[in-house]
Amino acid sequence: MSDTRPPLPPFDLDGALAKVQAAEDAWNTRDPHRVALAYTEDSVWRNRNVFLTGRAEIVDFLTAKWERELDYALRKSLWSFGGNRIAVRFQYEWHDAGGRWFRSYGNELWEFADNGLMCRREASINDLPIEEAERRHFGPRPAGERGQGYDIPLA
Repeated sequence: MSDTRPPLPPFDLDGALAKVQAAEDAWNTRDPHRVALAYTEDSVWRNRNVFLTGRAEIVDFLTAKWERELDYALRKSLWSFGGNRIAVRFQYEWHDAGGRWFRSYGNELWEFADNGLMCRREASINDLPIEEAERRHFGPRPAGERGQGYDIPLA
């Protein structure tokens, strides 16, 4: 695997949109090892109230996450960008082992190294219980919507 992950900073609109779509696509695989490759070896994370450093901790965290958050389906949208930073908002749906469904809303702040790997991720997330009939995300984004920067509804 290359140590460079284009597009590289400083980001323009197309580059920022590509980074957001690539992150959404990777996270929707639910493959912790694949996702971790987008981060520097010493990447620093804050995810809710959990603080992580490095790919090994990221893999462990994501493995546990996707063991709890079943049938996870994510949508991200670009909020802002500049230089080597991108801000996104996102939501994802999942259910627990008891069959209870949730929609999780959040914001992320991303900082990238010169090689295009993410060196810092800060995520604030809230979970809303929903009924299964209220779901609106069913797997990866349809091909016609990918990379378009489509927004996601707030509620």
